[in-house]
Amino acid sequence: MDSSHPLSEKDKELIELARAASQNAYAPYSRFEVGAALLTVDERIFTGCNVENTSLGLTVCAERTATYAAVCHGSTQFQKLVIVVNQQNPSLPCGACRQVLHEFSPELEILAIGNTGKILRAKLTELLPNAFQYKP
Repeated sequence: MDSSHPLSEKDKELIELARAASQNAYAPYSRFEVGAALLTVDERIFTGCNVENTSLGLTVCAERTATYAAVCHGSTQFQKLVIVVNQQNPSLPCGACRQVLHEFSPELEILAIGNTGKILRAKLTELLPNAFQYKP
């Protein structure tokens, strides 16, 4: 994981969109608000926020919300994901989100940002080595 690269203008745009999406998070139980912005290979952007449920297993992460929105609109190849959280330290995707993202873009670049501006950068392959794959 790397945190030393300067931010591009596209990175800054994605951060702002993820931050805006986090404002719509439904997190009455954890108070952990997350926003995501997913950039497709054809430069489209899809956002998502986490949506909790009283039956916690039904909660959906921001990363998957953005992914499902992209797929719903015909996009299945992604180049970058930005995640913004309302806590000091950045938070990388959970295991379930890593597997869902891997289905579409194993080489995805991920930027995670905490509310102090600290940034983590990683490739999905770093976060999910030897991912499950099924090829009929």
